[in-house]
Amino acid sequence: MQQHIYDVAGIGIGPYNLGLAALMDQKGEVDGIFFDKTPEFAWHPGMLIETMDLQVPFLADLVTFADPKSPYTFMNYLYEHDRMFPFFFHRHFEVPRQEYNHYMKWVAGQIDNLHFGHTVIDVLDRKNESIPHYEVVVEDHTTGKRKSFFSRHVVLGTGSEPIILDGMDHLPNEDVLHTSRYLFAKDELLKAGHVTVVGSGQSALEVFLDLLEEQDRRGDMKVSLLTRSGGLFQLDKAKFAQEMFTPAFVDYFHELSLDSRKEALSTLDPLRKGIDPETLTRLYTKLYHRTAGQEDSRVFIQPMTEIRGIEADERGYRLQCRQWQEEIDYEYETEKVVLATGYKPHVPKWFYDRFESEVEWEDEGMYKVTRDYQLVFGDDRQHHIFTLTDLVHSHGAGATNLGLSVHRNVHILNTIAGREIYRNQKDSAFQQFTVKDLQKHPKGN
Repeated sequence: MQQHIYDVAGIGIGPYNLGLAALMDQKGEVDGIFFDKTPEFAWHPGMLIETMDLQVPFLADLVTFADPKSPYTFMNYLYEHDRMFPFFFHRHFEVPRQEYNHYMKWVAGQIDNLHFGHTVIDVLDRKNESIPHYEVVVEDHTTGKRKSFFSRHVVLGTGSEPIILDGMDHLPNEDVLHTSRYLFAKDELLKAGHVTVVGSGQSALEVFLDLLEEQDRRGDMKVSLLTRSGGLFQLDKAKFAQEMFTPAFVDYFHELSLDSRKEALSTLDPLRKGIDPETLTRLYTKLYHRTAGQEDSRVFIQPMTEIRGIEADERGYRLQCRQWQEEIDYEYETEKVVLATGYKPHVPKWFYDRFESEVEWEDEGMYKVTRDYQLVFGDDRQHHIFTLTDLVHSHGAGATNLGLSVHRNVHILNTIAGREIYRNQKDSAFQQFTVKDLQKHPKGN
């Protein structure tokens, strides 16, 4: 019996590959199958804190930028769940994280080719077959059995994994944990007399604010925030600054040299690592009201502090800290630690085992990627590995932005199909990032 060869196998089912599957589902021109090790779709379940919103507008859903008439748009989700009028009167462009997660679960429940509870344990390059393709070896968690699937192309959507500070990975999970596990460990955290959050980004502030709400109810818990950054800086939401998330800027950025791209990324930190202005306002307002009448805020916030180590004692933990601007070392005592230390790309071990020497690398840990998101191999192949993971160095700050994920998926689908299935938006920015066109037409004609 001849084996079926899919057009594409997606590894990982997060928002990016889910969006790809949703776009494929409507056209029927590209045949695909997707796998994820989790038992069901879940988007950062440990951080679905009530009252916290996305940092991107609702239009940055799974499909709208490619097909606003798709049944998988967020607007259709609202319609199908009788939420149109509440959303209309809510008058917020951003949506709650919990609702966005529910929206994506709703989409996932309607697509047949998504296989949860299936771990991809290997991918073999069958480049010498009559039809070059990949053999994707998958283990079913329910049965424990392994099965091979075959596909002309592979899309890596393996996401990211938490960054744990050196020396903290062996400590008890109920005492020292990453924000990715916050809601799962929250009840245990609230038993402590002192919780310290380490980090300076959006996740740090969301956890910190949530702990302050609990502190209002309890009254006897101390909450601290230690940040390595020079302060709590807000995300740049200026309209022209946001154009750095457009396809036009990605086109420009991708053509730069690696050194120029690295330099450009350093200037875009306010777009990538800042805190939502509304979140900062909520924190400042809370602290202001708390301290009215000379009351104690019961809060400690210390910026410019690096965490260099941790030691356990009978009262909890002692953090070895350094105020890097003053060059002063000190210890800080706490009972629990929540690490809001970000994420790093997760690239599976089998990828390095099978393909590390086959693909081209721009620098250590930075594989070379085409504008259409294909990994560059040493040979001239027609069966490709596309990646949605670890793209900041090649495609810029928008590589982790939900709004650009649809644009990315359109590139991938059109490349696989060999024609334009979905139209990418043109003239996406008012700014012109390159002078090449100007040099061709120096008088603007």
